[in-house]
Amino acid sequence: MNVIELNHPLIEHKLSILRDENTGTKEFREIICEIGMFLCYEAMRDAELDEVEINTPLVKMKTGRLNEDKYAFVPILRAGMGMLDGVISVIPNAKIGHIGMYRDEETFEPVNYFFKVPKDIENREVIILDPMLATGGSAIDAIELLKSKGVKKIKFLCIIAAPQGLKKLEEKHPDVEVYCACVDEYLNKNKYIVPGLGDAGDRIFGTK
Repeated sequence: MNVIELNHPLIEHKLSILRDENTGTKEFREIICEIGMFLCYEAMRDAELDEVEINTPLVKMKTGRLNEDKYAFVPILRAGMGMLDGVISVIPNAKIGHIGMYRDEETFEPVNYFFKVPKDIENREVIILDPMLATGGSAIDAIELLKSKGVKKIKFLCIIAAPQGLKKLEEKHPDVEVYCACVDEYLNKNKYIVPGLGDAGDRIFGTK
């Protein structure tokens, strides 16, 4: 499975705070943002750098520099917005798109209501943001929307993933790499990730 999980003591520490039902909105939002930044660093391991020549205070040298114009972040609304500031701190000049989806509480299927991306999105590597990969439905729909626009390289960043969602995503889009802080145990009957951290959107925006 094309999944990269951040196995690190500090990530587990941060997740323990996120999972705690007593963690307040401010701290929850800050940690979602912070883990998003860590995930972005990991997702950029294969980034290609352009060679540039610079002057240090001592010498002239050749070094690598990222062409930030080749990237776009696309958060899935609304919870994906919680990760945006973190990843933007890593690649400040990346363009931003938005995909709006909500979950039908009876069918548990995603309903699309908004899609707006940069005009030249097909020329960029796109990194999708969504804290929770549960059933995989929203991720699959978002990827299909982007591929319909001609996007060739897509990565998916999430905080928590469920095995069922990962399996479904791999079946539909085996070319998409998933970066997550932790793969949890299972989905309950209401399609929430267990042990999870509750509804990420509600906890990010204080609407729980």
